[in-house]
Amino acid sequence: MNLKAGLFQHQQLKLQMTQQLSQAITILQYSTMELNAYLEAKQLENPLIQLEPPKPDPLHQREPYTYKRHAGSHENTVDWYEYVSVPKRTLTDALSVQLNLKSLTSFDRKVMEELIYSLDDNGYLRVDEESFLQTHGLEMAQLDHYITRLQELEPAGIGARSLQECISLQLERKADVPSLVSMIVDSHFQAFAEKKWKAIAKDLGVELRDIQHAADFIRHCNPRPGSKYSQQIAEYIIPELVVNVIDGNNVAVSLYDGTTVNVTYNEEYTDFLKHHPDKEVQSYLQEKEQDFQWLLQSLRQRKQTILKVGKMLVEKQKAFFQKGPSAIQPLTLKQVADEIDVHESTISRAVKGKYMQTPYGIFELKYFFTSAIKSVRLEDSEAASARTVKNELQKLIDEEDKKKPLSDQKIVNLLLDKGYDVSRRTIAKYRDQMGITSSTMRKRYE
Repeated sequence: MNLKAGLFQHQQLKLQMTQQLSQAITILQYSTMELNAYLEAKQLENPLIQLEPPKPDPLHQREPYTYKRHAGSHENTVDWYEYVSVPKRTLTDALSVQLNLKSLTSFDRKVMEELIYSLDDNGYLRVDEESFLQTHGLEMAQLDHYITRLQELEPAGIGARSLQECISLQLERKADVPSLVSMIVDSHFQAFAEKKWKAIAKDLGVELRDIQHAADFIRHCNPRPGSKYSQQIAEYIIPELVVNVIDGNNVAVSLYDGTTVNVTYNEEYTDFLKHHPDKEVQSYLQEKEQDFQWLLQSLRQRKQTILKVGKMLVEKQKAFFQKGPSAIQPLTLKQVADEIDVHESTISRAVKGKYMQTPYGIFELKYFFTSAIKSVRLEDSEAASARTVKNELQKLIDEEDKKKPLSDQKIVNLLLDKGYDVSRRTIAKYRDQMGITSSTMRKRYE
């Protein structure tokens, strides 16, 4: 082998992401609130950037709006104020306040606080008892005493170690609990949860309708007593795109600029930039001016891209805006990307966290991208979106006879009659995604 040292030229094609491109990509994927926070941070590092409040939004222009918001197959009228978040206490905060009202020794308080910190988001106690006993030098009877004190706090059911215990703790605080309810929860809970009601009725010598009445009583208990403290706080949502249907046929889309703060040039630094004697100061300000121009360009590109996507959605989903959510058509990110000649990842960033106001409610842009299900009855082999099938599924469930709920196979047959070729496995998957239980669990005994 003959190795030689020397200088050689090698030509290579390399794509390098500029700072401007990186900033444009980052800004595009931000939601409205994230973008506002980003702009406020930029203002702190660049004296040339001046921020002004956004244009007045619909919430403050006149009386509160009400819109129809689509949820499953239901359309509910909601108030604009629903989109304003309200500060909420955590479960730990709520329990700690109650703890402060009790007379406890420092050791008692320490143990109780450790138990509170061991609660999961639903309010259930998740603690390794053996390890807890060793850490705090306790006997099992002492730990049981502390757990009992925890379970005396609000909300009822907190500190339970199982669903059965959670329900039982809540029943203890209810008045006029039927004896059958207590017997079911205490001695037949597993069979009850699995809806083996016939066996319970036979064992207790009661009718199935009696078990149904007991179930209706038990349903008033909360299986997740801590969940109300862990729910995500809804952001104040103002859609960036507004769609209007004119004369029942023409659909128009426009940007709504009242969502983000406005970026303007801080005129106070104009003289500094032109006449300041210090070259370093001039160089610094020139760099910040370039940064300011890049930011403006990135914001313009963001608006242009979102509007392009909005126009394409209106074109591809025109039936949705004319007839409602049941008319939504299958659409992929790639289809829209090809139409407006950008990369699929750009569309993905453009729809993330962005909302559109329509005659049927406020929807996140990604709502309009749906997978397809083959339709067998339509002559032109038109595809029906998975979301449309889910809407049809919800209608069937809503209208079914609860004494004889529809099986998955029956639902398959009914959908087939409507032109949707969907497998039983797919129906089961959709039910799970929509939080709909099986026909056995939905059955009522009256």
